[in-house]
Amino acid sequence: MRVDAHHHLWDLDAVRYPWLMERGAVRFFGDPTPIQRNYLIDEFRSAAEACGIGGSVHIQVGAEDGWAEAQWVQSVADANPDWPLAQVAFCDLTADDLEAQLGRYQSLPSLRGVRQIIGRAPGEDARTGTNALLDDPRFLRGLKVLADRQLSFDLQLLPELMAKTASVLAHSPETRVALCHAGSPHDRSPAGLRNWAGELGRLARLPNVVCKLSGLGMFEHNWTRDSIAPIVETCLDAFGANRCMFGSNFPVDSLYSDYAAIVRAQESLVPAEHHERVFSANAAKFYRMHPTSGS
Repeated sequence: MRVDAHHHLWDLDAVRYPWLMERGAVRFFGDPTPIQRNYLIDEFRSAAEACGIGGSVHIQVGAEDGWAEAQWVQSVADANPDWPLAQVAFCDLTADDLEAQLGRYQSLPSLRGVRQIIGRAPGEDARTGTNALLDDPRFLRGLKVLADRQLSFDLQLLPELMAKTASVLAHSPETRVALCHAGSPHDRSPAGLRNWAGELGRLARLPNVVCKLSGLGMFEHNWTRDSIAPIVETCLDAFGANRCMFGSNFPVDSLYSDYAAIVRAQESLVPAEHHERVFSANAAKFYRMHPTSGS
């Protein structure tokens, strides 16, 4: 079973996404106007199945109410038992009632982990204060609670935050961590990629961290197979084929290309002998997915 380890769905009639529906706003990944509409499982499955994908991991995507989003995703999983669907929900790891929140989330059979974004783009999260999570001792305690509950953490950040993050994660070695979007290499100049690769190594040296080959179009909208080659190759060299996994980041990356183009590009860049691990086994193991379970 091939797995897409990073995508989103949304029903704008069921769950509110303030960032998505803000009219006239341009985000770090571009103009969201084309995706300011419902993006449901049937549309996603049509594109994914055409590329041999047979299961997926839904990643929280900034809903106003994370619990409402998680419940809706569970309803999608329940309505599509033939499509293994795991989910990573939002939870504030610094919350005073963290244990109670996680207990509620774990009542959902599809739940596998939590994502709390540290950094999306230069300046954006510095304004919102999420970068400060790394200095908050409650955040580290929250990471340890996830490990105790056998939940994973999806890590989204910038290269500039990797050194500090690696230091924090080193104190929670039992927490399984999935690095989103190859660590968001936003500076695609030769110097920028060298700096990203050096910082990426800090996370790669932690054995509990894996890497998603996803979201590579967010900072390079006119990407080509050759332009993303250094990123894919660096990730494979740093983490090894056993710790990398494919993700489409749809529908966000649909702003720049179609689903098949992303799959074809990564298929051509990942050596054939590693396809089974990068496109299937690694994600299925990390997110505990089973072809017949529906979750």
